[in-house]
Amino acid sequence: MTTDTEINPESARPEAHGSLSVTVEFTGGLEMLFSNERKHSVTLPARLSDGGRPSISFLLEYLVKNVMKDERKELFMLEDNVRPGILVLINDADWELEGEEKYELQPADNIVFVSTLHGG
Repeated sequence: MTTDTEINPESARPEAHGSLSVTVEFTGGLEMLFSNERKHSVTLPARLSDGGRPSISFLLEYLVKNVMKDERKELFMLEDNVRPGILVLINDADWELEGEEKYELQPADNIVFVSTLHGG
């Protein structure tokens, strides 16, 4: 099931440059923090109010404020970044190869968050 999430005007102002749609997926149990939905279509402004493009860092903040329904933010984020133990893939490549949170989002990007933490 896919959820369409539109940008919240208070979290960022879409500029005249239009919007940017990306797909975000959560696996390994992270989907429980996001209404038990694995895949989300997210629409962001193509340009931010400072003129820059939205980055993974912007996406993380947006997801926590606008998509995450669970109040336990600390299970997904730690000090403004993903928790250790969460693998992030950008178009099937490890985000470390793409610049991590500084990566500037492109139209139709597929961002996957995989929890590698296991109990027991």
